[in-house]
Amino acid sequence: MTGATGQARIAPVAVLIALASALFFTLTYVLNRATATSGGHWAWTASLRYLITLPLMIPLMRGRWRPLWAAMRAHPLPWLGYSALGFVLFYMLLSYAADSGPSWLVAGSFQFTVIAGMLCAPFLYHDARRKVPLAAWGIGLLILAGVMLMQIAHADGGMNRAAWIALACVLGSAILYPLGNRLLLLHLERTGEPLDATQRVFGMTLASQPLWLLVAMYAFTQAGAPPASQVWMAAGVALSAGVIATILFFKATGLVRDNPTALAAAEAMQAAELIFASVLGVLFLHEAWPRGGALLGGAMIIVGIVLFAWVAARSHLNDPREVQAMRTEQGR
Repeated sequence: MTGATGQARIAPVAVLIALASALFFTLTYVLNRATATSGGHWAWTASLRYLITLPLMIPLMRGRWRPLWAAMRAHPLPWLGYSALGFVLFYMLLSYAADSGPSWLVAGSFQFTVIAGMLCAPFLYHDARRKVPLAAWGIGLLILAGVMLMQIAHADGGMNRAAWIALACVLGSAILYPLGNRLLLLHLERTGEPLDATQRVFGMTLASQPLWLLVAMYAFTQAGAPPASQVWMAAGVALSAGVIATILFFKATGLVRDNPTALAAAEAMQAAELIFASVLGVLFLHEAWPRGGALLGGAMIIVGIVLFAWVAARSHLNDPREVQAMRTEQGR
């Protein structure tokens, strides 16, 4: 089998795996929405996911403990601080926003995270990575315009104070997730500690546990102990998004890491999260389909994600450190 033939056969497999990862990521929005509509407190939704994710990831850490533990012991403050941004604040805001509207609304608005990491680059880097392609700024505006159109259409043309707060929470979470990840990667770059994606995700999950315990205590004071249904749904998010989806995404991108076109196609499958959220929300939560302006806004977001995947695969984005940052952000 020639190299070209092998890549041609692997590419569709990678795309299908990436599509499966998008489905498992989507369960975050659907299960969080189900919890919110059943009266579950957002702080329990947020804290339970990461409290449960930690033990679920332990089997993945076989043979990876020693370098991670050494890195965390040597520099505990960056791990604590960046996990507070990229895990704790990110997911608190996203969980709080779950009560603001149907699954597709939150899922579509959160897709701004696809471009947010690159748009943060001028504020983080002091080398060639500071330069953001002009096309990326345009795509960011397209996605943001799609988000605003979805939100305004859902609010029938007039967003009240609660709607604006919910939108700010979703967009804030969409920025905080890649921001925390990139700050940690910069720290590891400076210290010369080569940790893979699994080690970084587990390390940030571990470092965030003290804050999650505080969030859980707050939840208990506000709502008492969580109902069993909320615990099970949080466990579903932890397993589906925190473990299965992340593994599938890294598997898909790893298969085609040397094929820019196939890699762009695999990454573009993130756009399917909006479609999956709409279908699952209608089937299981009896939500209404997006229509009119909301449907157009969703289409703009999907087009923006596909365009961004294409831009990211272009030759001028060949810095391996930039590629590493983007891979980890998308494997959330």
